[in-house]
Amino acid sequence: MTDVPQYKKKDFVSDQEVKWCPGCGDYAILSAVQLAMTKLGREKKDITFISGIGCSSRFPYYMDTYGLHTIHGRAPGFASGLKTFNPDLAVWLITGDGDGLSIGGNHFIHAVRRNMDINIILFNNEIYGLTKGQYSPTSKPGIVTKSSPFGSIDLPFSPARVALGAGATFYARTIDTDPKHMQETFLKAAEHKGCSVIEVFQNCIIFNDKVHDQYTNRATRDDYSVRLENGKPLIYGKEKNLGLKLNGFKVENVTIGEAGATEADLIVHDETDPNMASILSNLELPEHPIPIGVLKSVDAPVYDQGVTAQIEAVTEKKGKGDMKALLKKGDIWEVS
Repeated sequence: MTDVPQYKKKDFVSDQEVKWCPGCGDYAILSAVQLAMTKLGREKKDITFISGIGCSSRFPYYMDTYGLHTIHGRAPGFASGLKTFNPDLAVWLITGDGDGLSIGGNHFIHAVRRNMDINIILFNNEIYGLTKGQYSPTSKPGIVTKSSPFGSIDLPFSPARVALGAGATFYARTIDTDPKHMQETFLKAAEHKGCSVIEVFQNCIIFNDKVHDQYTNRATRDDYSVRLENGKPLIYGKEKNLGLKLNGFKVENVTIGEAGATEADLIVHDETDPNMASILSNLELPEHPIPIGVLKSVDAPVYDQGVTAQIEAVTEKKGKGDMKALLKKGDIWEVS
């Protein structure tokens, strides 16, 4: 065994020219991931990035690691196969709201359902950027785009509710305007055993500029988002004087010190409680601030570990298989 090299960010920067639009939120996410990789405690040869199709899916080219740029929506299948075959790899899947939740929606939910030990970073800009501005599965109703010139009448997916409904064992949100929070979130995901889903609110400056502005802009985000810390009350606002409390099954906004409200009345975050994650996933503007951080982190059986254990157990009992013998078992024909 050798010590893991002490990497710097430049060690994860590839020789490829980064080709995103100037001002795109993808640049900040790429930088945060590269910095997070230096703190993983893993050798580069044991890290791989898998992507589908979309602006975000250029990611593997820009990481000086192993990687695969696959086909539209099918990255979870590639990542699942790779992790199952080589469980020692740290597998990162890069996708977007279109690639991951539209054509790739079925693959996404089954990777989550199986609890594959992979890390899924979902860039959510609520638009199709690479194909030039069509509305996506997360676009808000009424949005005018090239594919909805009179306003979209679709009801959008909530990535959090989709993932949690599929049984996600780890779900977190972060924002492209907070590099430190992104790094912390990616590292928490890496530590989790099982499928980690990280939704990044990302800005598409060309086709959907400022879609997340209220809760990502440094000037306003404190008043429109609540930062989640496990074991701590849900407090937000620039003055840290606003909070969230439960009244029956309803979440209410309160001002600490007014109408008898105290910090003791507030909801205390518990990321190990699935009910808490469900409550948080339903908080939306303008009624409530947007939860940012780890909504859920629980332990559950991991698919690829189970497959490996099963193969080892059967091999020990029956010995190694013989592919030639298997192919020639039963009735066979020779064609000349």
